[in-house]
Amino acid sequence: MIGERLAPPQHDTLDGVLEPAENPRLVGHAAVTSMLAQAYRTGKLPHALILAGPPGIGKATLAFHLAHHLLKYPKAADAPAELTAPDPASSLFRQIASGAHPSMLHLTRPFDEKNKRFKTVVAVDEIRKVGQFLSLTSHDGGHRVVIVDPADDMNTNAANALLKNLEEPPARTIFILIVHAPGSLLPTIRSRCQMVRLGPLGEQDLLSVLEATEAPPPDDPAARAALAERAGGSARAAILLTQYGGLEIAQALDALADARRPDVAGAHRLADAVAGRDQAIQFDIFNRRVLDLLADNASQAALAGDLSRAKSLSDAWHEAANAISETETYNLDKKQHALGMIDRLNSAMRLGFSERM
Repeated sequence: MIGERLAPPQHDTLDGVLEPAENPRLVGHAAVTSMLAQAYRTGKLPHALILAGPPGIGKATLAFHLAHHLLKYPKAADAPAELTAPDPASSLFRQIASGAHPSMLHLTRPFDEKNKRFKTVVAVDEIRKVGQFLSLTSHDGGHRVVIVDPADDMNTNAANALLKNLEEPPARTIFILIVHAPGSLLPTIRSRCQMVRLGPLGEQDLLSVLEATEAPPPDDPAARAALAERAGGSARAAILLTQYGGLEIAQALDALADARRPDVAGAHRLADAVAGRDQAIQFDIFNRRVLDLLADNASQAALAGDLSRAKSLSDAWHEAANAISETETYNLDKKQHALGMIDRLNSAMRLGFSERM
């Protein structure tokens, strides 16, 4: 169970799970944290970092821990050789967690008060806050930290606006970009940042994260190993699998994808399960699983030398991704979207069956 919430909710907030800004515990990534702490201590920390890796492995938590370290030790020579874990009882921790620290700016997808939902992108209006933030003098002469989380969500105008800040970085300012897919960023942004790659969590680290949540991992060793494998080293994925019916959604979708004939009743049952008013997380799990199935099968086809099938599945992936974006942007009917996604997935998979017969 978690205690008092300090950080405002975000577009990807999960019940019973701390936001990265208020999480005093970072699991894994010891080599990376040590490297960053040493770089800061020796005056070699770049002005802009890209923390890259799969979703849900702790990139944002690491970003806030690094921000805490920089703000706690404004003189690099005084900083310890290892990254300091935040102290939840300190005023510095509470200021950072609540977004109230004057030397830190956290940019993510904002809440749309008019439509009562989070926006689907980080737009240019958010990035313009960087200029306003940097125009103010640091309150103690220390560092200023800008975290963009995730930078993948920036639209083109926002990316170009951020690039201008990266091209002429003010002194003692550190930009930290959280990135799931570095290829989604402008090459000019990537060239002005140092890439720091974080890998998936190992099984023990993953289970350690789950132990602290409201739905700990199963006791059976085989079930724990299966959960870790399916989560792919992502703590967020593991939480979704255990707490939000993600395992059942994935199994149902996999069965529909593997069926040689359309299962209309099964498709409607799954669509009903993920398209309800209070099923936003389940709907996201469903969409991500569709994309994963198409991407995995496209990769397998390419490795097998079946380039025609690989292209068809890749095209289906792009069509599915566009459909997801349109449904989110225009608030389209979710059940019809889910049924359409299942039909698109069935068609792509059946193409493979017919070509191999």
